Amino acid sequence: MDTTVATPVADLAAVKTRQQDAWSSGDYAVVGTTLQIVGEQLCEALDVRSGQKVLDVAAGNGNVSLAAARRWCEVTSTDYVPALLDGGRVRAEAEGTKIAFQQADAEALPFDDKSFDAVVSTFGVMFTPNQERAAAEMARVCKSGGKIGMANWTPDGFIGQLFKTLGKHLAPPAGVKSPALWGTRARLEELFKGQATAIGVEPRNFAFRYRSAQHFLAVFRTYYGPVLKAFSALEPRAQGALESDILALIGRFNRSGDGTMVVPSEYLEIIIVRR
Repeated sequence: MDTTVATPVADLAAVKTRQQDAWSSGDYAVVGTTLQIVGEQLCEALDVRSGQKVLDVAAGNGNVSLAAARRWCEVTSTDYVPALLDGGRVRAEAEGTKIAFQQADAEALPFDDKSFDAVVSTFGVMFTPNQERAAAEMARVCKSGGKIGMANWTPDGFIGQLFKTLGKHLAPPAGVKSPALWGTRARLEELFKGQATAIGVEPRNFAFRYRSAQHFLAVFRTYYGPVLKAFSALEPRAQGALESDILALIGRFNRSGDGTMVVPSEYLEIIIVRR
């Protein structure tokens, strides 16, 4: 008798469609703009130089795009959600910075090989369903000797644990690797070792600062696509259980001591030198 258990095969195209719908819901920019400091720090870690060509992959509303443009780089900002690109465009116009915005799929970048001096992504490319393809595309469009810079949430940090909590209440797609793997050195080496002369990782923390745990939950339920979609897929009683678990998670991480929310969330700052 054959007792072999078949490994689930993911329908990556269907997963991507659902993800695009999730990130198009709410208004990610409300959350994304609070993460701006991460883009600034990544540009400094990359040591970008004025005049370099920089590609921002899964750019959202353009945090790293703006940071690089403020350093006089030639920036192309891409995402597969048009509304997010529109938000980035408004921000760039308000600052008077020149950025090219283009709708693009991180797994099929519409650019020639070795087109960019730096390829960057903060909390973006890590959510692609086909991790190997997305990594290969970032490497393909980066010049030899250029750099790939990323900021990716770690599995054990607050946001990594938030997604784990969501997964307890709403099963993730079968066969799809966890986005949080992008926040581990082991997975990064699997994805990029053949294309890199060096892979550097530095653990960092971003502090989520909100008026209270309830305020954070209200913002994320309203504006952050994956959380919004998770709550909308559940019945009222199940929504209550998820809310309780998220508030308990915040309680574990909160270090404010005064009723507000100050929650450090670990991420990896990653600098890869292209072979």
